Amino acid sequence: MKVLVIQQRYGIGDMLIFLPYLKALAEKNNVKISLLAKKTSRSSELFKAENFLDEIIDLDSTNDGIRGFFKLSKEIKRRKFDKIYIFNGSLRYKILAIFAGIKSIYQYPLFTSKDIIFQTAKVFTEPLVGKILSTEPNLLLKEEDVNDAKNTYRINEKTKNIVLGVSASGPTKRWDIEHYIKLAAQLSHYKECKFFIAVGKDDLEIIDKIKNSNINSICMTMEKLQISNILNIIKNCNLYIGNDTGFMHMSAALGIKSIGIFTDSPAYSYSAYSKNIIPIVPRGETVESTTHDTLGKDRISLEEVLDAAKKVLN
Repeated sequence: MKVLVIQQRYGIGDMLIFLPYLKALAEKNNVKISLLAKKTSRSSELFKAENFLDEIIDLDSTNDGIRGFFKLSKEIKRRKFDKIYIFNGSLRYKILAIFAGIKSIYQYPLFTSKDIIFQTAKVFTEPLVGKILSTEPNLLLKEEDVNDAKNTYRINEKTKNIVLGVSASGPTKRWDIEHYIKLAAQLSHYKECKFFIAVGKDDLEIIDKIKNSNINSICMTMEKLQISNILNIIKNCNLYIGNDTGFMHMSAALGIKSIGIFTDSPAYSYSAYSKNIIPIVPRGETVESTTHDTLGKDRISLEEVLDAAKKVLN
């Protein structure tokens, strides 16, 4: 039995939200599954310690267009899959499965769009596996790798170790860096803290502001680390505070309480799936109403985030 699953969404967070359903399908079929996914989802790094995967097939720009379609269908066909599960309503992937000669095809209703990501996946998967599924992802790491990170990065259990997710995919999704600096300074007066700054290589301006601030001595920026290193650091931490990014979803999937600051993204879709995510939304909004184009970065107060952090740390 060979099983292929297609999950074509771009983000790390998206992929982690699908983790319970990928595992459930592997368990139901009693096989390791193949996963067709975009490189931007970082699946190979996220699932390095998991055992439900056989392989990851990259979905990239070479698979676009008519020529790309036939290239991909040829690649899928030669693997001789028996079943395919398609976590989207695209007609393209339905036709791909037919061209690849896969007999058993399971897919979202065609043209499904603007869905609540975790709810649609749950409703789709549960009848296929014959049981109720938790929406909570549980990402596995190797214990020795977590311990190595603790030693390498001098993570002390007497200190409150906090991930600050100051990066984001766009400026409207990013709470101001000056707020994070003030937040860290106030938390460090409240408890002895060390902050691990979750940023990307392109966040040079943010990194410079932190390194030139009064919290620099208690911070470590992680822009040069691989996802696998960052995961092991996060697992050693007490709390995540930050924007709606892949780092937040990684923290939640590792069982870390995560204060998610939702300024301009669908707060319900990207927080309600996990009990570990504590959403904070702009003044005048609700978790259900905060979405794209909310533009609420100036309507979330430092005091509100600080109070939420203190509650977790206590």
